[in-house]
Order: sequence, then C-alpha cells, then structure tokens
Amino acid sequence: MRGGGEVAPENACPIAPVVDIVFSRWTTPILWALHEYGRQRFVELQRRITLITPKVLTQRLRALERDGLVVRCYYAEVPPRVEYEISELGRSLAPLFAALAEWSVNLDEVERARQDYDARKQIRA
Repeated sequence: MRGGGEVAPENACPIAPVVDIVFSRWTTPILWALHEYGRQRFVELQRRITLITPKVLTQRLRALERDGLVVRCYYAEVPPRVEYEISELGRSLAPLFAALAEWSVNLDEVERARQDYDARKQIRA
C-alpha cells in the first residue's frame, strides 16, 4: 500500500504468500523438474532431486497437488502406476522461474559479498 496508512500484517508484503507456497525447501526443485522434464513417476522425481527423502517428496507432492500446482495421475493397471505433472497453474510460474534462472548469473557476486562480509567480521573479532 502506498501513501501511508495502516496495513494488516498479512498484507505487508504481497509476495509473501507466493514465497511461502513456491519457495519452501523442496517445492522449487520439484516444480522445476516437472516443468523441465514433464510428467514423471515418483521414482524419477526422486532420482532428479537426489537429496530429498521419500517421505518429504510425498509430503511436498501432496501439498503441491492441494495448492493446484501439480496434478497426480493414477492409472488403474497392474501394477498400479502414478505420475505427476505440473498443472496449468503451475506452468504459469514459468516466467518467474525464467527470471530467477536469469538472475542466477549474480550468484558469484553474492558469494564474493559473503566472503567480504566474513573477512570483515574476522578482522573485528
């Protein structure tokens, strides 16, 4: 809100709810993998996101399905098969991911800033 006035705490930063949904610890790599590689089975996702545990992957996929960002496709065959794909709503995040990927060229500068900061802190200590 511009021009002053009181702002409810939940409205203080309009992007905060988006950050909470999209940028939790494992959500971004899951969405990225589904966006980049298309429909995948659970095991395929687990192979692409090597450090995630099966329990956490299950939890995050359920949350993403609940939020409408991922679609779970169940196939009643023998044996049963389940695949996950990014939804249309999830695909609408593509420009955001592209902008973040573009911004990643700044990561070397971030690392230099961290090293400079740490060096200054050591001198003072």
